Amino acid sequence: MESNSEKKRPSYKILVVDDVARNIQILGNILSSNGFQIAYAQSGQHALNIVKKQDFDLILLDIMMPEMDGYEVCKRLKQDEETSEVPIIFLTAKADMESIVKGFKIGGQDYITKPFNSAELLARVNTHILLREQKNQLKQVNTLLEQKVEERTAQLKKANILLKKLDHTKSDFLSIISHELRSPLNGVIGLTDLLDNTLMDTSQQEYVNHLKEVSERLVRFSDMALLITSLRIDKYQPDFLSVSVNHLVESGITQFKKLNKEPKLNINFIANETKPLIFADSDLIRQCCILIIDNAAKFAGKDKPIDISVNSSESRVSIEIKDSGPGFSKEALEHLFELFGAGDILHIEGTGLSLAAVKLIMNMHSGNIEAINSEGAGAIVKLHFDLFKD
Repeated sequence: MESNSEKKRPSYKILVVDDVARNIQILGNILSSNGFQIAYAQSGQHALNIVKKQDFDLILLDIMMPEMDGYEVCKRLKQDEETSEVPIIFLTAKADMESIVKGFKIGGQDYITKPFNSAELLARVNTHILLREQKNQLKQVNTLLEQKVEERTAQLKKANILLKKLDHTKSDFLSIISHELRSPLNGVIGLTDLLDNTLMDTSQQEYVNHLKEVSERLVRFSDMALLITSLRIDKYQPDFLSVSVNHLVESGITQFKKLNKEPKLNINFIANETKPLIFADSDLIRQCCILIIDNAAKFAGKDKPIDISVNSSESRVSIEIKDSGPGFSKEALEHLFELFGAGDILHIEGTGLSLAAVKLIMNMHSGNIEAINSEGAGAIVKLHFDLFKD
């Protein structure tokens, strides 16, 4: 009566190839009595014909056979994609190292010497059957994993496409909002200019001035949102040219003063005598300078100086803008270049947008922005570029 373990054991198929009938009989008795299915071939060509019609888990292959020896049979089996993975154990009366090494070189996995020892035979057969089974299981697992990866990749591609659509939708919405804000704001600014030219008492004049300041601030916010949107979705087409850093900073200061007619504002600029050049979009870098100067004025106050300098080395150029205010808080420094991320409610709102825009512009120029607190008082913002050389 068969035990439960014997009933559950898979029936593995083994092909025995030997030109001596007695050897086939001995091997067949040992293997079949241990639950293996056996097929026989008494020549190399016969063996090759059989494997074309039936799959095997292991082949026991005699080396010394007439017409076609075991080495040649092994070569042909390994060259055939359908049989290349089937393990082969050579049966040989030769125990010399040269024959054994030759068998391994052409693709054999093991060898058994004649006369056969049943315990050794079963041990080697079971080992290679187990290895083949584990290899097949590993292949199945790999195939399953590849399918899972393909499915997950397809899902991620769909998710990315959806995210891009949503991102473009959001960006288009922000662009529309920016444009729609600009039109009524221009109307408000025009009306305040007309009111400014009429006779008013002191209180009315203060109201009009405040209205102008708020309107202009909203316009700058609208422009900033539109610029950030264009940079984030790569709609902005930069015009890169070799430009003078000194000139960019000077023009940025001039434009800032036109936008901020504050008599107490004190900006000290130290130009670089070497007149360094960078490869950049002039409008964007000028905008960076204006944004940082505006940010410094808000932090430091209108009556404190802002020091600006251009520094250069053999390969780098830096624009340094320093104020004399309280400096950045620890929380602000951690999130300074994130959108709406300045996070420092003790300072003027809006700094998150301006410095985030500067960060995007610097990324476009393969440069970087650095913000630190000075050892004395105030904050320092530095823009670093590669030096352009003719």
